[in-house]
Amino acid sequence: MIASVLTVLIAFAAAAAIYYFLKKSLTLLINSIVGITVLFGLNYFNLFTPPVPIDVASVLVCAFGGLPGLLIVVVLHLAGITI
Repeated sequence: MIASVLTVLIAFAAAAAIYYFLKKSLTLLINSIVGITVLFGLNYFNLFTPPVPIDVASVLVCAFGGLPGLLIVVVLHLAGITI
């Protein structure tokens, strides 16, 4: 009996988590695309004297963080810290 109840609770929690992630996925996707696009735009328009390095780490930070991730990459670049 307890195993059945526990299974139903775990299934409900998994369904709620999947619903939450699918609901937020479009927002996260748009934020990621904007972050990566602005990263490439910063280098294309030469807004920084030494350009922000575009490597796997900076693209991943922008992809997972979006605009706040881009801000972190730029602040670290201005501080002289490479990712």
